[in-house]
Amino acid sequence: MDEYEKDDKGRSPYSQSADTSVVDVDINTSGHVQELDRTFGFWSICALGVVTDNAWGAGSGTLVVAFYNGGGPGVLYGLITATFFYGFIAACLAELASSMPTSANVYHWASVTAGPKYGRVTSFFAGWWNCLAWTFGTAAPCALGANAVIALWSIWHPEFEPERWQLFIVYLGIVFVVSSMILFGQPILARASTFFGATCMILLIVSFLTIVVMISNNGSGYASNYSVWQDFQNLTGWDSPGLVFLMGVLNGAFTIGTPDGACHMCEEVPRPRTNIPWGIFAQWSTGFLSTFAFYIVLLYGINDYDAIFATDVVSFPLAAIYRQATNSDAATTALLVIFIIDIIICITGAYMAAGRMLWTLARDNAVPGAGLVRRVNPIFRNPFNAQLIITFWLVVLGCIYIGSVTAFNAFVGVFCILATMSYMAAILPNLITARRYVPRGPFWMPARIAYPVMAVACAYTLVFNVLYMFPYVYPVDATTMNYSCVMAGGCTLLLIPWYLWKRTRGYVGPEVALDARDDIVKGLVGMSMAEEEQRRHRYTAR
Repeated sequence: MDEYEKDDKGRSPYSQSADTSVVDVDINTSGHVQELDRTFGFWSICALGVVTDNAWGAGSGTLVVAFYNGGGPGVLYGLITATFFYGFIAACLAELASSMPTSANVYHWASVTAGPKYGRVTSFFAGWWNCLAWTFGTAAPCALGANAVIALWSIWHPEFEPERWQLFIVYLGIVFVVSSMILFGQPILARASTFFGATCMILLIVSFLTIVVMISNNGSGYASNYSVWQDFQNLTGWDSPGLVFLMGVLNGAFTIGTPDGACHMCEEVPRPRTNIPWGIFAQWSTGFLSTFAFYIVLLYGINDYDAIFATDVVSFPLAAIYRQATNSDAATTALLVIFIIDIIICITGAYMAAGRMLWTLARDNAVPGAGLVRRVNPIFRNPFNAQLIITFWLVVLGCIYIGSVTAFNAFVGVFCILATMSYMAAILPNLITARRYVPRGPFWMPARIAYPVMAVACAYTLVFNVLYMFPYVYPVDATTMNYSCVMAGGCTLLLIPWYLWKRTRGYVGPEVALDARDDIVKGLVGMSMAEEEQRRHRYTAR
């Protein structure tokens, strides 16, 4: 029985009695000593997958993207399209997680699938792309929450004209609240994840029923079936309806595009080889079903799209949709409060994913000040410093929000682009090498299925990432430019000299634990027996 199967009670490998003379130090799949407690179980990791994605909340906050690119049909069919393609990506990641469960996920997997020759460089960029994606992906819902709070105030104060600094203050408040929950709440995070997952579903049901009832009783009546399912609207200025629709799939991608969310907790859950793939499936399936149902209800409550675009409720279209659907400020207020609670729950999962990814990079000396960043706090039992650094960068990104709304709007696109690039860095080499370097896990696709699935996942990434960089409207000026390409390209260009510098100073990439049959060998690639024994002795002395 390997180290993933033996500790179902969430005990740390260091949990030994005082009179024990020999400590059994576990080297996990990432090639590192197991430091984090396995406090997450099957239900809590599935709930975390749902919470991290929180599709109906995140997607409804960015609906305006799809409204410009197709109206109601653009929203629904864009979500279906994104879910279809992300199903292929999710299957690929689930197979890799089942084979090599590690919090490093794509960073570790890319080092294996690319082989010994290209593994180091591939994994470096995969890890950093994923870390940056989750950082941008955490900032975006923080901004949505801030806009919702300001919209809530403006509903009851029509004369209110918010300043940029006021949005920034609310944004910081949300960042610091969530940061405190993650930094100091490690002992209860597993139970909280289960509670949060259930809460997200309850809030969805309450919102769903409220809108349905209010539309029929107090609202302007249900929209026509034609408006919801067939009335394709092109408000972008681009001539091609097909191009317009494909660009609008970005909203669906942001809604459903977090298949690796649960993977970041691989080292904090028992039996990750089987539990993590279930967490991925829970995120993908629950995210689509809940969001699709909620979108239908919202769209049947919209009879005037122009009123939404010209709303006086700050710049938060969801508030205008709620008001139009319910024709009640009180109901709109209640629905916005539900949205704010839901989006804060969403941020907790994204925040953990970003921090855990930075921590795994630091363990292999891939970040500045790695010795400090990789420390696990002995009191709070979490990568405290890594999570704190993510908080700092969220504040920096919030400062961008003060200076440029256009630049900040690109965060949604950057998240989708960098995240899928990190996935492809692990999936494409796995396809090219015909899974030569990947050990078989409990979830293993037959070859006749696996290779087409991987091919479609990579094709989606290559094609749609280009589309997500197109300007939102045409003709283009500085205020309507899509800066996703600048941000994604700029981050990648900055990583190149950093990698070249680190490569000459001892960076070797992830330390991979060898696999013998189904058991993880307690050994590290590239380490002599003497070096391995010395490493064990160092941790035994703790």
